[in-house]
Amino acid sequence: MESFESSDKPAPRFDVGAILSTVPGRSSRKKESRPRMPEIYKWCDILTEGLIYLMIVFTPWAFGTTEDWSIWTMNFAAYSLGGILITKWLVRWRTAYRPARWGDSAEETETPVEASSRRRISGGWVTILLASCTCFILLYCLVGALNARAVYLVGQRRFEYFDVISWLPQSYDAASTWQSFFNYLGLAWFFWALRDWLLGKTSSERHTSRDAQDEAEVTRTVGVHRHRTGFLALPERLQRLLWVLCINGGLLALEAILQRLSGTSKLLWLVQPTRNADAESQFGPYAYRSNAAQYLNLVWPVCLGFWVSLRRLALSKRRERARIGEGSHVVLLPLAVIMAACPVISTSRGGAFIAAANMLIAMGVLMWALRADGRRTQLGVVCLFAVVVGLSGYLGWEKLSPRLKTILEDNMSNRKEIYDNALPIVKDYPVFGTGAGTFGSVYQLYRATPSQTWAGYLHDDWLETRATLGWVGFGVVCLMLVATLIRPVVPGGISIGGEFTGLTLASIAGCLLHAKYDFPMQIYSVLFLFLLLSSVLFCVTCRRSAPR
Repeated sequence: MESFESSDKPAPRFDVGAILSTVPGRSSRKKESRPRMPEIYKWCDILTEGLIYLMIVFTPWAFGTTEDWSIWTMNFAAYSLGGILITKWLVRWRTAYRPARWGDSAEETETPVEASSRRRISGGWVTILLASCTCFILLYCLVGALNARAVYLVGQRRFEYFDVISWLPQSYDAASTWQSFFNYLGLAWFFWALRDWLLGKTSSERHTSRDAQDEAEVTRTVGVHRHRTGFLALPERLQRLLWVLCINGGLLALEAILQRLSGTSKLLWLVQPTRNADAESQFGPYAYRSNAAQYLNLVWPVCLGFWVSLRRLALSKRRERARIGEGSHVVLLPLAVIMAACPVISTSRGGAFIAAANMLIAMGVLMWALRADGRRTQLGVVCLFAVVVGLSGYLGWEKLSPRLKTILEDNMSNRKEIYDNALPIVKDYPVFGTGAGTFGSVYQLYRATPSQTWAGYLHDDWLETRATLGWVGFGVVCLMLVATLIRPVVPGGISIGGEFTGLTLASIAGCLLHAKYDFPMQIYSVLFLFLLLSSVLFCVTCRRSAPR
């Protein structure tokens, strides 16, 4: 957040309305470009917000959204968001309504030449690129399902083969590819509906923007330069979203710790899973401890970035130095501590490594962000991470330490065998792969001996994507990742501090690294959270517009 020193000399008073009334066409242009929000559009925004919050809360608590009932519940909610988004598009088209959006405020006061220049350097091309890739991947999976080479009959444990068009994508298990397509379709609607909602301004933000635009028009029209104290605030919608995400993550971490301490082997003290039936293999609502660690490793760096942003906002409002423990945002600190300790407490080796790496990154980011706040504040940051290390060591190191010592002896829980068997799949189907979601069905054919474990996941999402989507699909997925990661350095969108963006990028990068040795992207709740943070990242920019 930026703050500006107010001038010692009081600025002269101006009648903004009177001055604006002398600008030819100004009043009519404002009315035409920003009509009143239609009532149906307002209700669409309300429903979108409610559905997003429900999905955030539901997905981890529904046992990680790994069962058919929970996956389809999320899919139907995502399809509802898609229907609402289409309704909003139709309203804009039929009524010519242009909602006030972050990054578009300059359009009200800029000249045609300035508008043309802004469009050339804005992030519109990145949005078009990502939208095109999204449509391509969905179409790619749909064609593969329709052009199925085989279907796996579970009851008979055999494949039934069909004739296909050889130069189109194919699937070797039509049912699995159809399920993947429906999941990806829902997640795509969620991503774009969340982005559209986040970029919209609330009524209070629209009022503030209108005042700022009027003042900018006065400055440009009569050459008056006014200096005033101000700050860049986190948008209200983004704040509410992050509060829901962080509080939900903190409660999830607390429940997982209590469940582990109780020694129960039932998820949420309710359900005994058929796989990973022992308590140490589970963590919280997740039957696989590593998936829980992946989820929480995505949340806690974002929680710290949110705390930094809210603290800076509070400082700007008070115009004075604040202590590290002041303000409602301090609630985020214990939440982040509990969540950051959980990957070690879960005894997930990969989760512990990613958590340790992110702690080093987070400490560096916070020390840099708070460098102007004095030694006491920086010492408080060091103590914060010391508490994380102490809590995680006290509750989790005794059981994690033996697993770290055997990481080479057990070949990372026999992953090497799975990798060796999966490499021929990539070589046999290099272009189009075997079809989205088909790895579990196809892998049985590539086991060296029937006695080897029939793996449902490759434990390497990067390699599994290559095996199932081929180089064509894998290349498009990588292009989508690049578009998302470069979006914050492109102008346009929500101007936000580099600390929040950096910590969000760290959480996403950590998940991508963990995906090299596990399967976070195959678990609906983890993939959902990954896309949620990617959508947030796609809305923000670290670039500041030049002063007008």
